[in-house]
Amino acid sequence: MTFELVSPRESESKTGRELSAEQAAAVAMVAEAKARGLALTGPDGLLKLFTKSVLETALNEEMTEHLGHEKNQAEPDRESSNVRNGTRSKTVVPDAAGEVEINVPRERESTFEPQIVKKWQRRLTDVDEIVLSLYS
Repeated sequence: MTFELVSPRESESKTGRELSAEQAAAVAMVAEAKARGLALTGPDGLLKLFTKSVLETALNEEMTEHLGHEKNQAEPDRESSNVRNGTRSKTVVPDAAGEVEINVPRERESTFEPQIVKKWQRRLTDVDEIVLSLYS
């Protein structure tokens, strides 16, 4: 699949409206992919990279919410000793992108229950719709 490079300003002038943050991010990613010679689909295509980025960002936000602080921002006098403890790699299979290897954050007490990619889950059906809607 091929795609046309459209700058945010060109897109705004064509539609007559301002781009959302998600649309601007998608336009920037398409421009970067085009500059790097990436296809939209395929084993190393933009859709796979975008899926990985969206999933990892969502998982990191879930971890921040679970722990109650940003990475490396825990208050020294907090009650819990639970902090981030690196990541583990996991291969998931969204319908549109094929196999995608993601880094899932972990924490010391192993109480984190991710929602976007649950423990032991490999097949992702709803994620493709989310990623494609962000892309479009």
